[in-house]
Amino acid sequence: MFRRRNAAAARSEAAVDLTPMIDMTFILLIFFMVSTTFVKDMKVDINRPSASSATVASTKAPRLYIDRQGEVYLDGEPIRIWVIQSRLRDQLKGMTQKSVLVVTDDQVPSGRLVQVVDEARRAGAEDVGVATVLEAGEG
Repeated sequence: MFRRRNAAAARSEAAVDLTPMIDMTFILLIFFMVSTTFVKDMKVDINRPSASSATVASTKAPRLYIDRQGEVYLDGEPIRIWVIQSRLRDQLKGMTQKSVLVVTDDQVPSGRLVQVVDEARRAGAEDVGVATVLEAGEG
């Protein structure tokens, strides 16, 4: 009635094939490698190089200055934060390269810096740079 199976046949039935598991692992690895390339970085670069290696900027872009108290100046004239957008939009209309330079002090709160950069972007600036006073020069 019952046949005894051969010991070798019993072992071959108990074996697990690892090929599908390895294939699935490689597929998941490729998926995660490809999907991480679609992550976009924020466009606000706030890394401030050290002042000892600073070079003076030679750009005709409008400059927004932020002093230690958080007051904002557009090309040397005091300006309210809610007026930045309209004034910059007027200045950027005739320019081919729509860039703005934000000059800050190292004591400026980061929240104020982000507000000013955000207003510049809303005004139509395609490139907003952040620099220290030594990098940007006095003019």
